Amino acid sequence: MQDFNQHCISFQDVLDAAKNIQGIAYKTPVMTCSSINNLLIAQNNNSNNNHLRLFFKVEAMQRTGSFKFRGALNAIQSLVSSSSIGGSSSCSSSNHTSKDDNDIVNTLHVVTHSSGNHAAAVALAAKLASSSSSSLNIQATIVMPENAPQIKMEGVKGYGGTIVMVESTNEAREEKADEIVKQDHAHFIHPSENVKVIAGQGTVCLEFVEQVRRECGVGGEDLDVVIIPVGGGGLAAGNAVALRGLLGNRVKIILAEPKELDDAKRSKEAGMLLKHNPGNQLNSVADGLKTTLGPNTWPIIRDLVDDIITVTEYEILHATKLIWERLKVCIEPSAGVGVAVALGEEFQQNYCKDGGGDDGGGEKGGVKNIGIVLCGGNVDVIKISKLMENFG
Repeated sequence: MQDFNQHCISFQDVLDAAKNIQGIAYKTPVMTCSSINNLLIAQNNNSNNNHLRLFFKVEAMQRTGSFKFRGALNAIQSLVSSSSIGGSSSCSSSNHTSKDDNDIVNTLHVVTHSSGNHAAAVALAAKLASSSSSSLNIQATIVMPENAPQIKMEGVKGYGGTIVMVESTNEAREEKADEIVKQDHAHFIHPSENVKVIAGQGTVCLEFVEQVRRECGVGGEDLDVVIIPVGGGGLAAGNAVALRGLLGNRVKIILAEPKELDDAKRSKEAGMLLKHNPGNQLNSVADGLKTTLGPNTWPIIRDLVDDIITVTEYEILHATKLIWERLKVCIEPSAGVGVAVALGEEFQQNYCKDGGGDDGGGEKGGVKNIGIVLCGGNVDVIKISKLMENFG
């Protein structure tokens, strides 16, 4: 088994995060769907493996509508509980405000950049932390690209966050966030590179594994494969550490990525961290996956992930529509990417055919229980429906 100490987080960090967010973040449901199972079996066209089962971890039902709340909450809870709050230069605690006539409170300013889901998560986590403390007020400033979905901007505003708009590039987001951090002595919470965020995201599969064991009855069964969407890699990295800590090499960890945003797959194949190709316009319906891997998430993905599979825009929209219709859950296309991988030829050929092993020996094939993380549900239904019509 891999030595987790070589990475930015350990399995213990994920366990600690679970305690940190318990009772505030939701324990999201795991759902199954016999009609989708039957579709997968029919596409697999293998009568010897007619017991394939899909388990969906529905993070679309998490607070703020995505898994991002877990990591943001862990990061902010850790800030609040740390001894550095009162005097660190990274936190704007010198200004004093009054929550009511009798209470003098310190102000903590947190900043992040995000296209939407992490933005809403930070805004709500800050609001909840402020409301639970009589001595601390947390202000959240979110740098967002000008093409961010309206539904996600409205969510940030609704949770009390302040939005600063910039051009739709990663560079523009980072530059503006750095500027605000320096100007206001604020604390930056990176959407995918912050270690507390990564550990918080890993709590998804801590729950997922246990829920599937209970679903399978006495004696339980474990997931043979878990499919996780990947963008910046916080969700993928945190849960890779969690799954290896829980199941070792018995589980196959597959990342799902749009073909239009294939930096993770190219990095895995090259054995080195790569960014998007020059000139890539990032034209994918999976807007939540446009961020690239970073120096904290990449080593975990390099070492602990078995495979990365990419899918087309058509496949993403088809899979998203399927979940809308069959599972009755309104996921966003970024969540549909994992479903598209499970229904795709590459995954089925490599992992669903008999003859391989699921005994930890590293061989592909022969899996039974397939887990898919439905990462979020913040979607402009009208816009995506029109795209579905355009793609036929």
